[in-house]
Amino acid sequence: MKKLLFTTITLSTFIFANINAIVSILPEKTFVQAIGGDKVDVTLMVLPGNSPHTYEPKPSQMRAVAKAQLYFAIGVEFEKVWLPKFKDLNPSMKIVDLSQGIEKLPMVSRAHHNDAHAHHNESTDPHIWTAPKNVARIAHNIYNALVKADAPNSAFYKKNLERFLAHIARTDATIKERLSHAQHKSFMVFHPSWGYFAKAYGLTQIPVEVEGKAPKPRELVKLIQKARKEKVSAIFTQPEFSDASAKIIANELHIPVKKVSPLAPNWSQNLIDIASAIAGVR
Repeated sequence: MKKLLFTTITLSTFIFANINAIVSILPEKTFVQAIGGDKVDVTLMVLPGNSPHTYEPKPSQMRAVAKAQLYFAIGVEFEKVWLPKFKDLNPSMKIVDLSQGIEKLPMVSRAHHNDAHAHHNESTDPHIWTAPKNVARIAHNIYNALVKADAPNSAFYKKNLERFLAHIARTDATIKERLSHAQHKSFMVFHPSWGYFAKAYGLTQIPVEVEGKAPKPRELVKLIQKARKEKVSAIFTQPEFSDASAKIIANELHIPVKKVSPLAPNWSQNLIDIASAIAGVR
């Protein structure tokens, strides 16, 4: 009798155990939690305040990888170095490419931002989640992976997917409404992280950095002239980068410097706030 009870409890625990999933960056955690709800335990790799270019996992994160069923990859630089190591540590872990079905854009530098085919270090822009249309594709990719890993709960994931897609549609509509007030279509950024957002809404992002470095004085003068000509209404910087150059430009043009990170968890409000700043809407 005791043996039967133990077997029943063990089987029940196995059936109803949550999926252990790993994500690289905060926006992914938001997306996976939206679809997976309380049936997925999500471990974040690149912790807030760190760069996805250089992050090294902590021992506790490596232990999470060792018992994970799914890794949701999105194409950030951190993954190029660590995904093979994670796979060696946990060969049974399924790696899900969330960028599947999304057309990648080249990473454009200031020197040639008008050339749609020019590559920055021959790489593509990993910030695919900055356009609502792409977030919808990411959501479908998450849903497909969860259903494959946990078919009995497919109806639960489907309901969450539909709810999240509705949220994405509302976000897109709000952005379009805010941008309908914009008199000019250019905005300035230190690091060109908003290419997908710009393309989605017919905008132009003007990068301040040159190959990841702050501009020299002569280049700064040209940037100020360009920003004035294109009537840039705001400059966006990221907490991960210095905003010294942006402040100089902003002071010359009497426009605000807005700190906003593409790694923020609240992706929806993030994009709405950017649209509002470009349009000069509060």
